[in-house]
Amino acid sequence: MAKAASNTEAYLRMYTQMVRIRTFEDNANQLYLSAKMPGLTHMYSGEEAVAVGICEALTDEDRITSTHRGHGHCVAKGAEFKAMFCELLGKAEGYCRGKGGSMHIADQSHGNLGANAIVGGSMGIATGSALRAKLQGSDDVTVCFFGDGATAQGLMYEVMNMAALWKLPVIYACENNGYSEYTRTEEIAAGSITARAEAFGIEAHQVDGQDVLAVNDLTRKLVARARKGEGPFFIELMTYRYHGHHVGDINREYYRSKAEEKEWKDNRDPIIRFRAHLVSEGIASEEELDALNAEIEKDATDAVAYALEAAYPDASEVNMHVYAA
Repeated sequence: MAKAASNTEAYLRMYTQMVRIRTFEDNANQLYLSAKMPGLTHMYSGEEAVAVGICEALTDEDRITSTHRGHGHCVAKGAEFKAMFCELLGKAEGYCRGKGGSMHIADQSHGNLGANAIVGGSMGIATGSALRAKLQGSDDVTVCFFGDGATAQGLMYEVMNMAALWKLPVIYACENNGYSEYTRTEEIAAGSITARAEAFGIEAHQVDGQDVLAVNDLTRKLVARARKGEGPFFIELMTYRYHGHHVGDINREYYRSKAEEKEWKDNRDPIIRFRAHLVSEGIASEEELDALNAEIEKDATDAVAYALEAAYPDASEVNMHVYAA
């Protein structure tokens, strides 16, 4: 586990946020399996250290853009369970009044400009946000989350070229979970992923995405430099998704083995690793962390129950927030 200058409160908050993401996803998966949630969702379980390590280095004024696998980013940036579950269930109290669903949650009160179901679809939005910050003389930074499969999108190269030319305060965060849908990353991405950014003169880093302190330490340094006009930057975060590409992708052995999944869960789980670190460093006891986990589980259970009973938006809202006058 990499070292990072921090304190007990910050470490416990990172642990809490990772457990909140895992707990949210477990409950979201059950909503799908019990046929209570419309549509598909894409689980973030296993990748929690990426979202938390990065978002804990940001302020509410800093922006992020997210992906179809975006629940983790949303929670890590400050979203609440009730509004998120309401959104998944199409309820009026959801972040987008039930119209966005799993793949289009936005929470602008915490700087989350929104998830995007189009692979790589938010790259232009994130880069535009960074351009806005520079033109306005603001010191906020934008982080663009995307998966390894999105590196095949031409938009990425267009926006990185502009960001490099104009020295925009944007960090491109590539979550390399080893698979682009059902195909291994090495089968769809020739050469080095970080070299793609370096070709534009963008400083690029690769980091263990299962180590929340390593991710947070690197991100804090890059965010501070981006605020001073030294951006853009690129990070490749090596991580792993425990579930399939989406909740319906249950029988995965035709493209990855159960032994591989077990290896990551048993030996590289970001929450288990960080929990062991907290205990070994005397930051928290096993009993204290168990109590925290139970509190988070209760919050999620209560939020699900609330969302299931919440009202749907009125039919008169069908055109609301759809067209600009």
